Amino acid sequence: MIDVAKHAGVSHQSVSRVLNAPETVHPDTRGRIERSMATLGYRRNSQARALKTQSTGLIGVVSQGDTDFGPTRMTWAIENAARQRGYATALSVVRDQRAETVDSTLDFFLSHGIEGIVVITPVPALAEAAKQLSARVPLVLVTSGLWPAGNMNVAGIDQELGARRATQHLIDLGHRSIAHIAGPMEWFDARGRVVGWRQALAVADLSAPPMIRASGWTAEAGYEAAQELFCGDPLPDAIFASNDFIALGLVRALAERGLHVPGDISVVGFDDVDAAGYFSPPLTTVRQPFEEAGRAALELLLDLTDGLTHVPNFISPELIERGSTAVRS
Repeated sequence: MIDVAKHAGVSHQSVSRVLNAPETVHPDTRGRIERSMATLGYRRNSQARALKTQSTGLIGVVSQGDTDFGPTRMTWAIENAARQRGYATALSVVRDQRAETVDSTLDFFLSHGIEGIVVITPVPALAEAAKQLSARVPLVLVTSGLWPAGNMNVAGIDQELGARRATQHLIDLGHRSIAHIAGPMEWFDARGRVVGWRQALAVADLSAPPMIRASGWTAEAGYEAAQELFCGDPLPDAIFASNDFIALGLVRALAERGLHVPGDISVVGFDDVDAAGYFSPPLTTVRQPFEEAGRAALELLLDLTDGLTHVPNFISPELIERGSTAVRS
């Protein structure tokens, strides 16, 4: 730091302010210091900083290693939110929830001076395992199916609300027979979307057709689930699919039967994956605000490390209307 100060012709206190509170330094001075850092190859000594401030600036993130859209996007969102706040993240993938695996994860985090942990929790088994962590370090679960209890703090996206909005959109278009192809029911998200679908139908005084369960979150699973749909008579006039890839497989299966979307059957998905606007037809879906949820989870965790408490923060998803839904003819 002293070398940078000499090179830039400033005091070492000015260099410190650029590192810790850059907004308090005049832009010209800040620019000169940053150029000197680049020229000299300066990097902050995180170990020295930790000794001085008793803070490592390191947040742990636990995931079960899914490549599915939701958990992957949430991992990115948390990492991005941490970086914006000046924290680094350490990711640990926990594919099994045995006590020894969780203990090993905790030991790894504690040995690196982790300040808190965010656990991306799509299934109950990982939530149960997280209880072992919450007793020893500030922890936030990112989930949609739990409520805070004891040391367990929760943030996430309101899956029930998203499903209600998807189903209500179909009701508003005049559809009265609205089926649902659910995702894997061991997932909190899939359960929440089933609840929201049923709630919206109940409020509209409509009966819920038998729910169809997809075997996974893929287009193939949606295609296979559609075959069960064709066994019913008559077919529904609208279908809410538990995610966009299930909807993609469903639309393919409908087309093979000579059924047009949305002319014969309206279809709504969930997630708003990057390609959803380029499906044929472009998919009406529910957009999950992962970036906002990632920030909410991180802010909650940082408040916990400061000894503050909060109510759970569930972010509202947004309905995105495209070409796969239409007024019932």
